[in-house]
Amino acid sequence: MRGPVMPVCIIGKPCDEPAANVKLVFLRNGKAVASVRTARDGRYRVALAPGVYRIRTAAQPAIGRGIEPQTVRVPRGRCARVNFSIDTGIR
Repeated sequence: MRGPVMPVCIIGKPCDEPAANVKLVFLRNGKAVASVRTARDGRYRVALAPGVYRIRTAAQPAIGRGIEPQTVRVPRGRCARVNFSIDTGIR
């Protein structure tokens, strides 16, 4: 998800939206090891070896906090679901 997408949130109207067409980069030991682009609905899928990865977007934001969480742990022998939030900096 990305947001806020408007300066003033209105009750009953979502203040965030799917992060469509965002390139996510997965780094291990400071080196990019995988990347994936989100679909229109913000979903993505990437195969990674077990371990800890740092995450960033390909286009680092000039404002806002960026992507959260910034690190993820991939467990051994199973899939993990991670939802990211990208701060747009709109206030």
